[in-house]
Amino acid sequence: MRTHTVEVRRWCESLGGVARTAELARVGVDRHSLRAALDAGEVRRVREGVYATPDTGADVITAVLHGGTLGCVSRLQAEGLWLIDRDDRVHVSMPPTGRRRPHDDCECAIHWTASTNRGGMASIGDALVQVLQCQGAEHFFVALESAMRERRLSRSELQRLRGRLQIRHRHLVDFARWDADSGLESLLRLRLRPSGLDPASQVRIPGVGRVDFVLDDLIVIEVDGVPGHADSPGSRHKDLVRDAVASAHGLETLRFDYALVVYDWPLVEAAILAAVDRARRRRARRVVG
Repeated sequence: MRTHTVEVRRWCESLGGVARTAELARVGVDRHSLRAALDAGEVRRVREGVYATPDTGADVITAVLHGGTLGCVSRLQAEGLWLIDRDDRVHVSMPPTGRRRPHDDCECAIHWTASTNRGGMASIGDALVQVLQCQGAEHFFVALESAMRERRLSRSELQRLRGRLQIRHRHLVDFARWDADSGLESLLRLRLRPSGLDPASQVRIPGVGRVDFVLDDLIVIEVDGVPGHADSPGSRHKDLVRDAVASAHGLETLRFDYALVVYDWPLVEAAILAAVDRARRRRARRVVG
C-alpha cells in the first residue's frame, strides 16, 4: 500500500526533518511513495539516500551535504540557546568513521566525534561537549546554563554529560544553576569565582524589584544584554529610580552592558572589587564605631 505524499512529509518531520531512505522504509514509505512525494515537493533530496522537508534549516542541509550532522555552536544556535558570540560558520559533527564530503563554498568547522543525532542534528549533550573542545570553558558554561534553564537537558542527561568531561572540567557542571536568567549573568558569576566572590542571583529588594546580583548585602550588580536598552528614555528613568531606591537602602549599584562584560572584563572586575572593598571598609567602620 502506497503512502500519501503528505504522509511521507509527516514521517520525515517525525524523524526530525531529515531522514534516510532506510529510516523511511522502516515506517512504511516505499520507493514509489517517496518518488511521488519528491515530485509533489513534499520532500527534497539532499544527497543520495537522504531526504528533508522543504522547511529544514539551511545549516542542517549544509551539515548533511558535508556528510555529517549539525553540531557544536551551530546546533545550539538552532535551538535558540544563549551563546557568548555568534559563529557564522556551520559546525558539522562527523562520526570518526565518516567520510567528509566537501561541497560548494565549504567553510565548515568539523568535529570528528561520535554523537547521537536525529533529524540532521547532534544531541544537545553532544553539542555541548563539542563547544567545550572548540570554544572553551566560558562558552561551554554559558551555553550549559542556557540549556538547563530552557530544560533542553534532563537531570540524568546532565549527569551523563558530566561523566563525559575531563575531571578538570567537571566543576563547571557542578557550579551550573537551573535558574540562570541570562548568559551574561552566567559569565559574570563564572568570572567572579576565582576572586572568591559568590553573588546572590535574582534577589528581590523592597521598592526596587528583582535585581541581577547582590554582593555582600551592600552592592547591587545589574547586567544588561538587551541592545538599545539604555537608549530608551523610559527604561533609563526606571533604572535611575531603582538605583535611587537601592541607594536609600544603603546599596551601591553597578551597571554593566554586554560589551563591558564580554570584551572589557578587567575593567568590570576592577570596578566590582573596588566596590566590595569600599563596602567592607564602611561596614568595618560602623562596627568599630
